[in-house]
Amino acid sequence: MPSLSVFDLLAVHDFVADLPGDWIHRLAACGHPVYYGAGHRLFREDGTADRFWLLHKGEVAIDFYVPGRGDIVIEKVGPRTLIGWSWLNVPYRWQFGAVVAEDIRAVEFDAAAVRNLINEDPEFGRELTTRILRVTAERLQASRHRLVELYAYPTVSP
Repeated sequence: MPSLSVFDLLAVHDFVADLPGDWIHRLAACGHPVYYGAGHRLFREDGTADRFWLLHKGEVAIDFYVPGRGDIVIEKVGPRTLIGWSWLNVPYRWQFGAVVAEDIRAVEFDAAAVRNLINEDPEFGRELTTRILRVTAERLQASRHRLVELYAYPTVSP
């Protein structure tokens, strides 16, 4: 069975499938298929954000470092989602970390190349940025819930 092209992988991915075909073709030129096994760290908080991924199979744990507690998983995300959004904003440093929890197959993108596409086509840029902001809001909300879960202590009456 022949493997799918990057365009084909994007054409069936929830994050971009409904974009115009020419936009998907341009985006496909910036990516390549990857496989990473469980335990592989995609990135660490404050590292250089130079890539991102559209996940097709597997699971990734989004985490951040808490002094005295180590890496705290705030959310696990599965297929059909975006991994990484910090590449979109200067200074291009990861706000969270990510480690493969279950072997993944994904399309990995060169962030600088996608930023160039965004700059060349403002309409494409607005659409992609809107979608990424949606993911960002979801991840920040998940962080908030996880922090409440970790640090909310029952109040003790005097």
